[in-house]
Amino acid sequence: MMRLDVLSIFPEYLAPLELSLIGRAQDKGLLGLTVHDLRDWTHDRHRTVDDTPYGGGAGMVMKPEPWGEALDAALGAADSSVTDPTSRPVLIVPSPAGEVFTQQTARELAAHEHLVFACGRYEGIDQRVVDWAAERMEVRPMSIGDYVLNGGEVAVLVMVEAIARLLPGVIGNPESLDEESHEDGLLEYPVYTKPAVWRGHEVPAVLLSGDHGRVARWRRDQRLRRTAQTRPDLLAALPQDSLDGRDREVLGEVRVERGGADLAE
Repeated sequence: MMRLDVLSIFPEYLAPLELSLIGRAQDKGLLGLTVHDLRDWTHDRHRTVDDTPYGGGAGMVMKPEPWGEALDAALGAADSSVTDPTSRPVLIVPSPAGEVFTQQTARELAAHEHLVFACGRYEGIDQRVVDWAAERMEVRPMSIGDYVLNGGEVAVLVMVEAIARLLPGVIGNPESLDEESHEDGLLEYPVYTKPAVWRGHEVPAVLLSGDHGRVARWRRDQRLRRTAQTRPDLLAALPQDSLDGRDREVLGEVRVERGGADLAE
């Protein structure tokens, strides 16, 4: 069972993690998730977690001591000498200055036994917390995109859902994960359900044909088209030997439709 600990001054912000598939995964014992209130490790009557920055400047900085005690509690008896990288706890610190969180990152983190998420606020967490934590566990500052949020909670909701849904047993039909966007460098194909005609719009005839080979080829073509039109940057990273002749024809058609523009632009 994977263990997740989330540290925040707004634990109620993480309530959605009790819902839907992630909530059911906890009920089934596939995932152990605990959200902690950082203020439980303060020792003054105002439960203070921030102070003014050394060197001056706007905003406040989160104090190191509450974080140190909270991480001590989250880590418990974790052994920093463990050589198996999947057994060593990983501290994920949401930050616009961190590495970009991708589907590949989610898969990598889903292989670990214990993840700890540190939700910063204000101008961030005292850097010494990160430096100290790196002596005991793997530390991964992580960004979910090139923008700034008020705190790490939203990013943690995103990352926990992306990671937890990859755990065995969380998704009812694991085959549904295989052709999702970003799993193999391409975006997902469009999907349809009943009725066959809705407000004058028809389901593509090939999906009603019963020909599984044609359906598979159509879906592949749609994935290539959608990726080329929406995220052409992803195509540049695809191994060339992953494209067959028909794939290249589809990409050529898209290139012509775009007036000959390079799909990697």
